[in-house]
Amino acid sequence: MRVVVIGAGIIGAACALALVERGAEVVVVDRLGVAGETSSRCEGNLLVSDKAPGPEAALAIASNAMWRTLAGRLDADRRDGQPATEFEAKGGIVVAFPGGEAALERFAAAQRATGIRAETLDAAALASAEPHLSPEVAHAVRYPDDAQVQPSNATQALLAAAMRHGARLVVAEVTGPIGGPGRIAGVRTATGAIPADVVVNCAGPWSAEVASRLGARLDIRPRRGVILVTTPMPQRVFHKVYDSDYVGAVGSGDAALQTSIVVESTPGGTVLIGSSRERVGFDDRPGVAPAGAIAAKAVRLFPFLERTILLRSYFGFRPYAPDHLPVIGPDPEIAGLVHATGHEGAGIGLAPATAELVAHAVLDAPTDLDPTPFLPTRDGLRETA
Repeated sequence: MRVVVIGAGIIGAACALALVERGAEVVVVDRLGVAGETSSRCEGNLLVSDKAPGPEAALAIASNAMWRTLAGRLDADRRDGQPATEFEAKGGIVVAFPGGEAALERFAAAQRATGIRAETLDAAALASAEPHLSPEVAHAVRYPDDAQVQPSNATQALLAAAMRHGARLVVAEVTGPIGGPGRIAGVRTATGAIPADVVVNCAGPWSAEVASRLGARLDIRPRRGVILVTTPMPQRVFHKVYDSDYVGAVGSGDAALQTSIVVESTPGGTVLIGSSRERVGFDDRPGVAPAGAIAAKAVRLFPFLERTILLRSYFGFRPYAPDHLPVIGPDPEIAGLVHATGHEGAGIGLAPATAELVAHAVLDAPTDLDPTPFLPTRDGLRETA
């Protein structure tokens, strides 16, 4: 089986490894190279805490378990100075300010019924876990299974492992398909044609454009997000800590700017502060409004940040689907074309499980995961803006 994977971000890299390990001949095609876009412009979240009961929660629980084995394996197999994935099983703490206590506890109770571990913290336990947190916080729930990787490093590690098994990387832009109407037999690129039995579209926010070039229709839209980075400091944040408003922002379809706070330390001593969401196409001029709103909310959560110097900020585009579910599976109109996209801000965390579903779709590899909710034929993708 010859497979072209379009996109060398985290989803493409994970799919390449899953396919080549199962015997496929894999070529990864990307116009920029490894982790050139979304996968190097995010926080590396491996979250179950933000998942409401439903198909994505089931996918996240499975993928979270896969990451614990996968990260250890990738780090053990490093070669030639390759950086570590920086996997941290730090856990997450979701907090509510006065007035939000009941809603947070209801959400956590519903999650517990699906198998997500969610531990309500009393005031003493919260102070011990996060001593620098604002005293304004009225309620907190700890999620022991939340974790973190350095996303660019993890993407590089996945693709390096795939290439050690025989996958190839071609840096070129896909310009069109090989094959007749209704059937794809490879891709044309700016540097030549690459024949394939199956093409997997892992182009993230650009998946709709790639699909169109290949003769398919796919409703995936970019959603811009901004992240702030402080200068290095002694560690004062010990979990991934975020305001419960984050869950609502993740599930919102509003195109306007929304901000919710996620704060965490990195192994290098910096603090990452997010996040914003807005649908503005591929506008690469975020201005200061998202950063200002994020900073103001972050200081309310961790007051010490008011006296902290920002090192930089960055932004990226996330692949947004109208019904907020990833799109994973065969295209309904083009035989030989498979999609793996639409994860928005959850792509890092969902990458291993997505790759397993892609291997199932392409190679009929066994899986205990249910592919049905994520298929491109579902009704939720027929909505319009």
